[in-house]
Amino acid sequence: MIGFIVRHQNKLMALLLLFIAILVIRLYPHPPLCEPLTFSKRYYDDNNQLIRMTLAKDDRYRLWTPLEDVSPDIINGLLLHEDQWFYYHIGINPFSLARAFGATYLGGGNRQGASTITMQLARMRWQLNTKNIGGKLHQIARAIQLELMYSKHDILEAYLNYAPFGRNIESIGAASIIYFNKPPSQVNLPEALTLVVLPQSPTYRIDRKTGFAGKALVKARNQLFERWQEKYDVDSNIAALFLQKLVLRQPEQMPFGAPHFVNQIIQQHHSNAQEVKTTLDSNLQKIISRQVNLFIERSRLKNINNASVILVDTQTMQVKALIGSANYFGNSIQGQVNGTLAKRSPGSTLKPFIYALGIDQGVLHPRTILKDVATDFGAYTPENFDRNFRGPISATDALIHSRNIPAVTVASKLHNPSFYQFLVNAHIQKLADESHYGLSLVLGGGEISAQELVGLYAMLANEGRWQPLKFTEPTILPKPQHTLPEPQQLLSPQAAFMTIDMLKQNTRPQDVLSKMQNKIIPVAWKTGTSWGFRDAWTAGTFGHYAMVVWLGNFDGSGNNAFVGIDAATPLFFNIVDSINAYYPNLHKPNRPLPPNLKRIDICLTSGNLLTQWCKAKGKTWFIPGVSPINPDTIFRPVMIDNQTGKAVCPPYDLTTSHLAVFEYWPSDLAAIFASAGIPKKTPPSTKHCRSSQNYLGEPPKITSPLKNVVYQFRSTKQKNEQISFTATSDGNVKTLYWFVNNNFIGQTDPRNAINWIPTQSGTFKILVMDDLGRSNSRKIKIELFD
Repeated sequence: MIGFIVRHQNKLMALLLLFIAILVIRLYPHPPLCEPLTFSKRYYDDNNQLIRMTLAKDDRYRLWTPLEDVSPDIINGLLLHEDQWFYYHIGINPFSLARAFGATYLGGGNRQGASTITMQLARMRWQLNTKNIGGKLHQIARAIQLELMYSKHDILEAYLNYAPFGRNIESIGAASIIYFNKPPSQVNLPEALTLVVLPQSPTYRIDRKTGFAGKALVKARNQLFERWQEKYDVDSNIAALFLQKLVLRQPEQMPFGAPHFVNQIIQQHHSNAQEVKTTLDSNLQKIISRQVNLFIERSRLKNINNASVILVDTQTMQVKALIGSANYFGNSIQGQVNGTLAKRSPGSTLKPFIYALGIDQGVLHPRTILKDVATDFGAYTPENFDRNFRGPISATDALIHSRNIPAVTVASKLHNPSFYQFLVNAHIQKLADESHYGLSLVLGGGEISAQELVGLYAMLANEGRWQPLKFTEPTILPKPQHTLPEPQQLLSPQAAFMTIDMLKQNTRPQDVLSKMQNKIIPVAWKTGTSWGFRDAWTAGTFGHYAMVVWLGNFDGSGNNAFVGIDAATPLFFNIVDSINAYYPNLHKPNRPLPPNLKRIDICLTSGNLLTQWCKAKGKTWFIPGVSPINPDTIFRPVMIDNQTGKAVCPPYDLTTSHLAVFEYWPSDLAAIFASAGIPKKTPPSTKHCRSSQNYLGEPPKITSPLKNVVYQFRSTKQKNEQISFTATSDGNVKTLYWFVNNNFIGQTDPRNAINWIPTQSGTFKILVMDDLGRSNSRKIKIELFD
């Protein structure tokens, strides 16, 4: 043995060095075989249904599929058909090469191929011309290089992902999904063998128009199946499948759903993932798309040709449906423009947020009476859409009837934040400076997109919390510079709740579809019409969805038919009713009533606290300590002389006088009543009386808190320490109303107390008023210490 080693030591050393070289070449890190390729992306809806597969950068359908995700039938069929000795050769099969060389160049017959799977991969990988001897030698060298550098597993995997499958389709993954609508792990045996024989001459084996497999393809597959049966057992049921017509879906028949939605994801979300799980609900997308198409078809005589719709699940902020235009392929309407991203004048659709801010800042409550009269705001003099004025109007009616003067009045009183600052906080992009708009921003002077607007309405449904829209599942994240902001509390839960409640009182238009439904879902909605009739909007919430509908022209041209209530609202409710019909159990999330929100009796005429003189009684929501509620002063009692009809002075003689109630309206509102043909009776004057009328009895008297007492509390126990308010009153009093620094904190009957927890040190004015309008007050001092 030693002698043999000595005699052949040079040869043995050369073999050892060769082995070490091969080992180094194999173990040295190499770039993955997929490195030079670009790939398609698949976009799935929330139910894992394919909605789009894009082209790779070289305009080919190509998906990289790991070998483990390929059906064993494909792998075994490929080895049987192409290279039975794949796992035993070093990239070339010498016997096949010799036979092919002799037949092609010595025998003068037809050209014969002898390429192994590795050689075919080398040709595709380096795009080699193998029709001449030089090219074939280059292919052989590259094949050996592949065998030295990569494992058999990697080579077989790469071949399946490089192979052409007809048209502009490459890779087993793309071919399986396009032709058979399933991944390569789920194909049956006939489909697997079809995919195996396709790369030989894919272009000539399928009818592009029908998708029917040609005779040559069927013959090649069946021949391979005959060889397959010689090696593998086949169930009779599987064999029967080979007798059926072979149809392969063509690329033109691939899903192309929600094109604007998918395009936006492609533009804004950048990831190397080949699969993107989106938030789209394909069923909702189809429902809305059908309603849009039907509406546009019915409205063509009005020259209404385009629409955009976006639907968002307020529970998750996921975009469930998005219609960017009425027809993606309609050149006449610029159909490929995504209208939900276009900046347009919102008309009155932003007014709910003015009232919500007013509620939060103590400017109003839902039944506060506002003035709808001609008003100048400096150099700005707004008008109503109908150029008329309604006089006194509740905040709720002013909102749902879209009165401009009350909205501007409320906006003029907002501060910290102003309406402009609120929109900035809500991530409304590309706003000009606040000074550019002034109060005109209230009436749609700025511009907003449908996606931004639906985010605002979703915020109302989410108790005042603004959150960004979501288009994909969390695994697909945007670039770091586009990180989505965290949820923000822009409105209080109380203000959001009351605003939604106000919008729900907007009576919906009745149509045939709504009348046929047994259960009409509550909808909180608002319309908008931009200046020049360029945009018609309807936005709102229903169930756990928020939705915005826009009608108009992308070129900005106007149309008198573009009025929110007449144009966008019918489409809005057609969609709502269709969704409700498909999902009859649709309901709003069961959220509890926000804390610190109360219901109180008021005088509807004035929007203030109820007295026995008020002739119109109702209820409203209010936030104790925030909402502005004062004693009613519209209805006032006056003692009238029976003969003269004039006010009499105390003391009174009940045999010659009687009590009458009059309405005391400000002069501007009285003028509105007069111009409308309903003048109010002028109350009699009491200026000649030296003393005020005292026939109403004694006012209430505060018994707690005490006078001239300093209340001291520890901050750490503040929640457990409180002051009880009590008062005595006349026997005919039923309700006492309590105020702290003119902020209403609640009501009690005369026998009960109300508790108040101070939150800061200082001097406070405590006022109690009974339901006859009589009051008493006192000041107390609070000291909080650690």
